[in-house]
Amino acid sequence: MKQEFEISKTDRWYMIVNPNAGNRKIRKDWNNIRKLLAKSGLDYDFVFTERAMHAVELTQKAIEGGYRNFVAVGGDGTFNELVHAIFSQNEVPTLDFKVGLIPVGTGNDWGRMFKIPDNYEKAIQVINDGQEFIQDVGVVFYQNNGEKLKRHFINIAGMGFDALVAQKTNKQKEAGKANAFSYIFNLIASLFEYSPKLIDLEIDDKKYSFNTFSLTVGICRYNGGGMMQSPKAIPDDGLLDVTVIKKIGLGALAAQLKNLYNGRFIAHPKVFTGRGKDILVWTTHESFKLETDGESLGIGPFTFSIIPVALRTIIGGKNF
Repeated sequence: MKQEFEISKTDRWYMIVNPNAGNRKIRKDWNNIRKLLAKSGLDYDFVFTERAMHAVELTQKAIEGGYRNFVAVGGDGTFNELVHAIFSQNEVPTLDFKVGLIPVGTGNDWGRMFKIPDNYEKAIQVINDGQEFIQDVGVVFYQNNGEKLKRHFINIAGMGFDALVAQKTNKQKEAGKANAFSYIFNLIASLFEYSPKLIDLEIDDKKYSFNTFSLTVGICRYNGGGMMQSPKAIPDDGLLDVTVIKKIGLGALAAQLKNLYNGRFIAHPKVFTGRGKDILVWTTHESFKLETDGESLGIGPFTFSIIPVALRTIIGGKNF
């Protein structure tokens, strides 16, 4: 694939294109997207990612070259890497940047919150229209191979069962074996594999202990391809929304499945919700893992904080 890299205008859009997004759908769709971009008159350059975390490197290089407007052409993971790069540098204030998304992934959960269309032409029109929203950004510290690491996120971080499903799905994506039904298949399969773990939770100095099936920390509301696991989250209120599904029987969980998509499951007695600025999840269980914005990361303990109203995004509207 031909790549273009011309660093000049700070008002030009720089597109980070993930050719593996959408189960490699972008490989056949990119030429069509380019025609739509030309039709729109959008001024842009682009580059393709080649591996995991490559979008971070490419974004950092583009920032050094003067770019301030970025678009992720891919899924939530590509968008996450782009934003992580912006918040991993200290030379340029984060509010000097604008970021947008042309969704090609299978989840599009951040886009669902902000009415970003799956249709390419309409998504490009959203960028041209330029409606801005400044949202909060999350930060999490975690462990991987004995090393303490840091990751920024813009949507939802999931632990426990959620992370297991994401891990299975991501492995299939890497092998080129994923499809539109992979997440649902892995969700059902993981129900028979995952066992709840005892964890300690601290929300702004308030302490709890739960036998935990899944735990989410959210800035936005949707994950897992449309599940509303943080149904009351407001992305610019400076707070993280916490949802804990405690140990629950498979029958009771199955009965709540439809309520995971409308947010009503939080009324169940086995569900705890909270809200705060600083979250500590203490666990040493290696099977109680972390994913952020669909990207599989590592193990605990996990420390979460929030950077309020720090990211300037281009949106189609508000679904909250």
